[in-house]
Amino acid sequence: MISRRSLLAAAAGFPALAQRRRAAARPPNILLILADDLGAWMLGCYGNKEIRTPNIDLLARAGTRFVNHFVCTPICSASRATFFTGRLPRQHGIHCFLTDNPVQNPPQGQKAPPPSFAREIMLSDLLAARGYRCAYLGKWHMGGDQKPGHGYEFTYTLMSGARRYQDPVMSLNGEPVQEKGYLAELLTRKACEYIAEQKPGQPFFLALGYLNPHTPYEGHPEKYYRMYEHVGFETIGWEPPSPRALREKEYLRDIVGNLRRCAAAVTALDDQIPALLAALDRQGLRDDTLVIFTADNGFLLGRHGLWSKGLASDPINMYEEVMAVPMIWNWPGKVPPMASRPELVSFYDFLPTICDLVGAEPPAERNLCGRSYWALAGGRRRELKDPWVNLVFGHFRNTEMVRDPRYKLILRDGGEGPGELYDLRNDPRERVNQYDNPEFVSVREALARRLEQWRKQCS
Repeated sequence: MISRRSLLAAAAGFPALAQRRRAAARPPNILLILADDLGAWMLGCYGNKEIRTPNIDLLARAGTRFVNHFVCTPICSASRATFFTGRLPRQHGIHCFLTDNPVQNPPQGQKAPPPSFAREIMLSDLLAARGYRCAYLGKWHMGGDQKPGHGYEFTYTLMSGARRYQDPVMSLNGEPVQEKGYLAELLTRKACEYIAEQKPGQPFFLALGYLNPHTPYEGHPEKYYRMYEHVGFETIGWEPPSPRALREKEYLRDIVGNLRRCAAAVTALDDQIPALLAALDRQGLRDDTLVIFTADNGFLLGRHGLWSKGLASDPINMYEEVMAVPMIWNWPGKVPPMASRPELVSFYDFLPTICDLVGAEPPAERNLCGRSYWALAGGRRRELKDPWVNLVFGHFRNTEMVRDPRYKLILRDGGEGPGELYDLRNDPRERVNQYDNPEFVSVREALARRLEQWRKQCS
């Protein structure tokens, strides 16, 4: 576990924010930790009482946690594409029919999307142009897995379609390498080696895409399974299998058993955090490094009687469990400790935010819909002339979502399919669909107009 004394030192001596609210004179190093299939609700710092994540929780306590942070698309590959490009499924090359494989299974009569994002401008392209050394380790999953390109000078990635936690075949700078050992630890070790090569004054961007806790749930060290062998998950909120269950519904045959295995994968991920921070400390880079922790989409784990993510059900779902993912910023002296931000922010806001932080221009003529939340992460107030609009949007195939601080509207087939409307203040678990309730007509129509505006803006 991370030492509380070392990690919370910044909290004890954090200077008055009124005098320290500007970005550093030189851009920070950025260590991005990206989990796979990890909903915000699965972490202790977001309220989970049974899955053990002490190191992530401490990272959040010593930094700023976004309480309402959402993906745009509840599926791995499309979500990652939005995160790194700022663009939406309907804008970038994989289109909105994308599943977990970017080159397979388009609808009948439509062409398969291109096998890579060679034509897209990614965050790493922008950072490399600003003088950053860029490295990507782990799961890429956006086509061209063996050679991501996009300004990354060093890559150590899972081969396309790989799902092995033990003895994986990796691609080291484009060349296959048969490894021995546990995948998460291999990635952490390679990340620490990369950090050890960095020097003060030369900014770097290190993106670390862990597979944990994505299925399969086999292959994690035995000690993590033993942690949960007697845990009953009485507070997790799982329900009996739903007749709507589709993707990975086989895991619903043994919900508690699979919860134990998934929890083991989460805690194994959590245990990687101390080594990464220690590597920064050894190089004297901790104070100059922004550490960001997030995940590519959420997961249901038996809630609503479903197991997987957006494709867990027919029709596609956009429950909070699959849309809300963690977003933790930790940067001693620059990001307030022990802070939480209530504003609604999205994956499509990430690229504009990092551009704002490092002084880069977002790519022109890409029709980005995102906004920078660096002012929020840095603890600064936004000017009244530029208030934060608390709306986020979602899009996956034929399904769209708009959410404000209280209500969530889901439309399918442009409003022709089954719709959903939830009053999240009074129904946070989304059990009562108010779509056809006449008392909510004005709310439904107002949100539908906002969704239409967003659709036109980002077409």
